[in-house]
Amino acid sequence: MFAVIKTGGKQYKISEGDTLRVESLPYDEGEALELDQVLMVADGDNIKVGQPYVEGSNVKAVVKSHGRGKKVEIIKFRRRKHYRKQQGHRQNYTELEITNIS
Repeated sequence: MFAVIKTGGKQYKISEGDTLRVESLPYDEGEALELDQVLMVADGDNIKVGQPYVEGSNVKAVVKSHGRGKKVEIIKFRRRKHYRKQQGHRQNYTELEITNIS
């Protein structure tokens, strides 16, 4: 059984027991949460696709941790023009463990 959910402006294909990193959520570590923006649920040959969300379905998850991703380097450079600009960015994330899809 798997589902496609939407959170933080992105879509994720998940199944029970999966661990995934999503955009930062305002929950404490160990806290349970319910994701109700379920776009699709598939259980074998039984497939439900939402318009845009599947009614009556939700995904339960537990917050494992919060963190910051790897650094992304942004470099702007123009040759022979004495122009060079360098910047870095680290995105915050929340790590979730999927416990139930219903």
